[in-house]
This record gives sequence, C-alpha cells and structure tokens, in this order.
Amino acid sequence: MLLQELKEEAFKLSPSDRLALVSAILESLQNSSVSQPDRSGAIRRMRGLLKTNQPAPTDEEVAEMLTDRRVAKYLK
Repeated sequence: MLLQELKEEAFKLSPSDRLALVSAILESLQNSSVSQPDRSGAIRRMRGLLKTNQPAPTDEEVAEMLTDRRVAKYLK
C-alpha cells in the first residue's frame, strides 16, 4: 500500500480509530532504533570551516572593528 492510499484510508476511520492509529505509529517509532545524528562529526566539520591562517584579532582590533561598524551604520 502506498503512502497516499494509506492516508486516504486513515481519513475514512473514525476519530477514535485515527487516534489509536497515531498512538500505534508513535509507539512503533519509540520502539525502533532511530540513529542519532553524528554530532561529533558535524562539530569537526564546522571547526574545519572556521580555520584560517591568520591569527585571531586582539581585543583592541575587535573594539575598533565594532566602532567602525557602528559609525558606518549610524553616522553615514
């Protein structure tokens, strides 16, 4: 049975039967082993995106960048 056919059949059920069907589906999902995403792999890939050959800016450089941004945003 295709998903579309299953949906059509579900709409033919009474509200209480549809609720029982939803409960059965949820129970089947809880009992199945749904794999968790590999968070550590995603973190490693994100760290790789952040790598650069330049040193991190100093606090003074960051403060100057913020000041320049605010001047450009509010005074120009």
